[in-house]
Amino acid sequence: MNRIKVINEPSELVPMLRSVDTPIKRDVLKEVTLEWRTADDIEKKFGPAGRDALVFFEKMKLVETRWLSVNGGYPEKSYHTYYTSFNINAQWPVYEISDVLTAAMMNDEEYAEIETKILAEVGKSGRFSGDVAEVLGLSSTMLKSLVRRSVKMDYRGHRIEPIREE
Repeated sequence: MNRIKVINEPSELVPMLRSVDTPIKRDVLKEVTLEWRTADDIEKKFGPAGRDALVFFEKMKLVETRWLSVNGGYPEKSYHTYYTSFNINAQWPVYEISDVLTAAMMNDEEYAEIETKILAEVGKSGRFSGDVAEVLGLSSTMLKSLVRRSVKMDYRGHRIEPIREE
C-alpha cells in the first residue's frame, strides 16, 4: 500500500530532517524500508544506536509495527516504514522556517539543555504549550519544532506531555 505523508506545517519537517542526521539513522531507515525488521535484528547489525533509531522513528510516527514470530519462538515487535513518499508544501514565512531549521540542526548538547528546560516546565502531567512558550521566551513554531525533535515529550492537542515509558 502506498502511503504519502503530507507535510503542511513547518515543524513537521523536524522529524524528517532528524531521521537522517546520522549515518546509522539513515541506514536503519533504509533497512526498515526494504522489509520488516525486529529491534534485535537492527541491534545486531547497527548496535545500540540502531535500536535507539527505531525508538526515535516510532515516536516520530515514521514506522509502523507488528508482531512477528521469529524462528517459532515468541512473537517480537517488528518495524517497517509507514510512508512510501512525502509531499511537502513548502511555502512558509522565513521566520517560521528559520525556527524549524534551527531546532533541527541544533547540536545535541544545546538541544539537551533546552529539552531539559521544556520538560521542567511541562512537569509530569503536561502543560498548555502557549504557557511553556511564554515562560521560555520561544515562538510557538520553535517550541513545536523542539518538542517534535524530542523522544521524551509530545503534543496532545495544545498540551505538551511527557511520553510515558511502556
